[in-house]
Amino acid sequence: MLTFYTNPMSRGRIARWMLEEAGQPYETVALDYYTTMKAPEYLAVNPMGKVPALVHDGKVVTEVAAICTYLALTFPEAGLMAEDKAAFFRWMFFAAGPLEQAVVNTGFGWKTSGPQEKRRAGYGDLADVLSALTEHLEKNDYIADGRFTAADVYVGSQVGWGMQFGGIPASDTLSAYWARLKDRPALLAANAKDNALIPEAKP
Repeated sequence: MLTFYTNPMSRGRIARWMLEEAGQPYETVALDYYTTMKAPEYLAVNPMGKVPALVHDGKVVTEVAAICTYLALTFPEAGLMAEDKAAFFRWMFFAAGPLEQAVVNTGFGWKTSGPQEKRRAGYGDLADVLSALTEHLEKNDYIADGRFTAADVYVGSQVGWGMQFGGIPASDTLSAYWARLKDRPALLAANAKDNALIPEAKP
């Protein structure tokens, strides 16, 4: 019922974590960059030729935030959808938009300069984005409901990977948030499965 297309050196690791949290059986199809990921068979699934992608009963879901949200809604028995939908969707889209854009653009060396550029960028700058997220996490242990939900899979992954690779400066608040997530059994299981694929993967 669930087919998961991924590469272990991709954002697919976030979707894998979510799949493990959902607790549903799924088939993994590992793809290589520039070869099978760009082959006609996979382009029929995702014309962007990128991973991850999830196929469920013939329906395709791409984009990690969408995959996390879809699984939370489709398998409510896992308890991964928040009752506080406003906070859930607000911060899920915040992480998929302003947070990721700010981290990636800053990593590429592009930074907004002055109020006009900050306005045109739509997210201000990295400091603005992290200030907003940090303020929320200073008041809340988790993104929504005061408990772990799919929003923490996505937002937490952005924070954890960002601090690990230097895209997000570590802070006491963000470090404490990631510490609440990093040892979850589903994440450890997901990492083990992805790490086992790395020798077979092509960068």
